[in-house]
Amino acid sequence: MPRTPNPDRRTVLAGLAAGAAFGLPSIGHAQLDPLTTRKIPSSGETIPAVGLGTWITFNVGNDPVARDASAEVMRAFFAAGGRMIDSSPMYGSSQDVIGYGLRKLGRPDSLLAADKVWISSGARGPAQIEASRQRWGVPRFDLLQVHNLLSWEEHLPTLLRMKADGHVRYVGITTSEGRRHREVERIMASQQIDFVQATYNVLDRETETRIFPLARERGIGVIVNRPFREGALIRQVARHPLPAWAAEIGCTSWAQFLLKFIVAHPDVTCAIPATSNVAHVRENVGVARGILPDTAMRRRMAEYVEAL
Repeated sequence: MPRTPNPDRRTVLAGLAAGAAFGLPSIGHAQLDPLTTRKIPSSGETIPAVGLGTWITFNVGNDPVARDASAEVMRAFFAAGGRMIDSSPMYGSSQDVIGYGLRKLGRPDSLLAADKVWISSGARGPAQIEASRQRWGVPRFDLLQVHNLLSWEEHLPTLLRMKADGHVRYVGITTSEGRRHREVERIMASQQIDFVQATYNVLDRETETRIFPLARERGIGVIVNRPFREGALIRQVARHPLPAWAAEIGCTSWAQFLLKFIVAHPDVTCAIPATSNVAHVRENVGVARGILPDTAMRRRMAEYVEAL
């Protein structure tokens, strides 16, 4: 049988308060459902299981209309109870656009700011991090990650020193599209990191047998990127009907189906789908409310998609 997540009253009330503060219209009865949260293993802090990615979608340059649209996505994200926003220097203008949105929204206190260092020179890492912080307009990042392991041997000691000095709360590494998992595992086993970020979705499941068990053993949080393969996965399955039994876990769309599969895995701390659409960000965060599939249902979901 599908399972229902444990309520987190503080998160529910925070989401409702954020909605009132930002003047957002009610999203309906689902807004009152408990929001699934997960504990960050290294600290015990709880965060909503769905965050917001900014790869491609927030890279809109100086277009004022597109910047305002991105700010409205952020407004809806916070109003729905979301916290983690993830970006990188690699993402073009995304950091500037996040900063613009945060200023427009009054810099919500609930934000968990996650960014990365992405430069081949270890010596230039601190300057890049500071430039990123200024673009966001935050006093410090909550999480800093070494993007795709680029020069990680040089950057990770820097990030760990920053954490020891109180300049960042969490440290992590990232990979995507199933690359370099062996090296990721080696770092996880030998370094005191708080998070690992990797690709995971209904079709890309190598992390279930390699990354997730080690993260559980080492007390490392898991952030999931590319949940929809930049939308390609949704376009692929959209040619087929959503199974009638998807209603058993409250799914009325393929996006909900695909994201619930990810969020329901107990080793996933936070998934970070990216979107430029207010309705979609509400739908994404809403996936963490109400019923989530159990192990048997998740197996059924994977088998169904694999057979399409």
